Amino acid sequence: QVQLVESGGGVVQAGDSLRLSCTASGLTFGDYALGWFRQAPAKERHFVAAITFSGAKTHYSESVEGRFSISRDNANNTLFLQINNLKPEDTGRYYCAAAFSWELRVVSDEYDYWGQGTQVTVSS
Repeated sequence: QVQLVESGGGVVQAGDSLRLSCTASGLTFGDYALGWFRQAPAKERHFVAAITFSGAKTHYSESVEGRFSISRDNANNTLFLQINNLKPEDTGRYYCAAAFSWELRVVSDEYDYWGQGTQVTVSS
Protein backbone atom coordinates (compact mmCIF):
# COMPACT_ATOMS: atom_id res chain seq x y z
CA GLN A 1 0.00 0.00 0.00
CA VAL A 2 1.15 3.55 -0.70
CA GLN A 3 2.42 5.37 2.36
CA LEU A 4 3.93 8.82 2.84
CA VAL A 5 5.31 9.55 6.30
CA GLU A 6 6.51 13.00 7.36
CA SER A 7 8.95 13.68 10.17
CA GLY A 8 11.15 16.46 11.53
CA GLY A 9 8.57 18.87 12.89
CA GLY A 10 8.66 20.37 16.34
CA VAL A 11 8.46 23.50 18.49
CA VAL A 12 11.15 26.04 17.62
CA GLN A 13 12.00 29.70 18.08
CA ALA A 14 11.72 32.33 15.37
CA GLY A 15 14.91 32.43 13.35
CA ASP A 16 15.67 28.74 13.83
CA SER A 17 16.07 26.21 11.04
CA LEU A 18 14.33 22.90 10.53
CA ARG A 19 14.59 20.03 8.09
CA LEU A 20 11.46 18.05 7.31
CA SER A 21 11.56 14.62 5.70
CA CYS A 22 8.98 12.48 3.93
CA THR A 23 9.61 8.81 3.26
CA ALA A 24 7.51 6.98 0.70
CA SER A 25 6.71 3.34 0.09
CA GLY A 26 4.39 1.37 -2.15
CA LEU A 27 5.04 3.41 -5.29
CA THR A 28 7.72 3.99 -7.90
CA PHE A 29 9.10 7.10 -6.25
CA GLY A 30 10.92 8.47 -9.30
CA ASP A 31 7.70 8.56 -11.35
CA TYR A 32 6.01 11.09 -9.08
CA ALA A 33 6.13 14.84 -8.77
CA LEU A 34 6.20 15.80 -5.10
CA GLY A 35 5.05 18.71 -3.02
CA TRP A 36 4.80 20.22 0.44
CA PHE A 37 1.65 21.90 1.75
CA ARG A 38 0.86 23.41 5.14
CA GLN A 39 -2.30 24.14 7.07
CA ALA A 40 -2.68 26.50 10.01
CA PRO A 41 -5.51 26.04 12.54
CA ALA A 42 -8.91 27.11 11.14
CA LYS A 43 -7.36 27.86 7.74
CA GLU A 44 -7.23 26.13 4.37
CA ARG A 45 -4.30 24.03 3.28
CA HIS A 46 -1.87 26.06 1.17
CA PHE A 47 0.86 25.21 -1.28
CA VAL A 48 4.45 25.56 -0.07
CA ALA A 49 6.86 23.94 -2.52
CA ALA A 50 6.97 21.45 -5.37
CA ILE A 51 9.57 19.44 -7.25
CA THR A 52 9.50 17.44 -10.48
CA PHE A 53 10.01 13.69 -10.68
CA SER A 54 13.73 14.06 -11.40
CA GLY A 55 14.36 17.02 -9.12
CA ALA A 56 15.36 19.20 -12.08
CA LYS A 57 12.75 21.89 -11.40
CA THR A 58 11.34 23.40 -8.22
CA HIS A 59 8.72 25.99 -7.38
CA TYR A 60 7.86 27.86 -4.17
CA SER A 61 5.09 30.01 -2.80
CA GLU A 62 6.02 33.68 -2.46
CA SER A 63 5.82 33.52 1.33
CA VAL A 64 8.66 30.99 1.59
CA GLU A 65 10.81 31.90 -1.42
CA GLY A 66 14.42 32.31 -0.36
CA ARG A 67 13.95 30.58 3.01
CA PHE A 68 12.71 27.12 2.05
CA SER A 69 14.43 24.57 -0.15
CA ILE A 70 12.80 21.40 -1.47
CA SER A 71 14.88 18.43 -2.59
CA ARG A 72 14.53 14.71 -3.13
CA ASP A 73 16.62 11.56 -2.93
CA ASN A 74 15.05 9.09 -5.33
CA ALA A 75 17.49 6.33 -4.38
CA ASN A 76 16.12 6.40 -0.83
CA ASN A 77 12.50 7.35 -1.58
CA THR A 78 12.79 10.50 0.48
CA LEU A 79 11.58 14.09 0.06
CA PHE A 80 13.08 16.94 2.08
CA LEU A 81 12.14 20.49 2.99
CA GLN A 82 14.92 22.63 4.45
CA ILE A 83 13.44 25.58 6.30
CA ASN A 84 15.63 28.51 7.33
CA ASN A 85 14.83 31.65 9.34
CA LEU A 86 11.52 30.34 10.59
CA LYS A 87 8.79 32.87 11.30
CA PRO A 88 5.68 32.57 13.50
CA GLU A 89 3.50 32.62 10.38
CA ASP A 90 5.21 29.40 9.26
CA THR A 91 3.36 27.58 12.04
CA GLY A 92 1.13 24.80 10.80
CA ARG A 93 0.90 21.15 9.94
CA TYR A 94 3.13 20.27 6.99
CA TYR A 95 2.04 17.59 4.54
CA CYS A 96 3.95 15.89 1.77
CA ALA A 97 2.10 14.75 -1.32
CA ALA A 98 2.80 12.79 -4.51
CA ALA A 99 1.35 13.28 -7.99
CA PHE A 100 1.74 10.98 -10.98
CA SER A 101 2.89 13.77 -13.28
CA TRP A 102 5.82 14.99 -15.36
CA GLU A 103 5.03 18.58 -14.37
CA LEU A 104 5.13 20.63 -11.19
CA ARG A 105 1.83 20.60 -9.29
CA VAL A 106 0.68 23.36 -6.96
CA VAL A 107 -3.00 22.54 -6.38
CA SER A 108 -4.06 20.08 -3.68
CA ASP A 109 -6.63 18.36 -5.89
CA GLU A 110 -3.91 17.48 -8.41
CA TYR A 111 -2.11 15.21 -5.95
CA ASP A 112 -2.83 11.50 -5.68
CA TYR A 113 -1.34 10.58 -2.30
CA TRP A 114 -0.88 12.38 1.02
CA GLY A 115 0.91 11.83 4.28
CA GLN A 116 -0.55 12.47 7.73
CA GLY A 117 1.56 15.57 8.29
CA THR A 118 4.08 16.81 10.83
CA GLN A 119 3.46 19.78 13.11
CA VAL A 120 5.72 22.83 13.03
CA THR A 121 5.21 25.44 15.74
CA VAL A 122 7.26 28.64 15.70
CA SER A 123 7.24 30.84 18.79
CA SER A 124 8.35 34.46 18.95
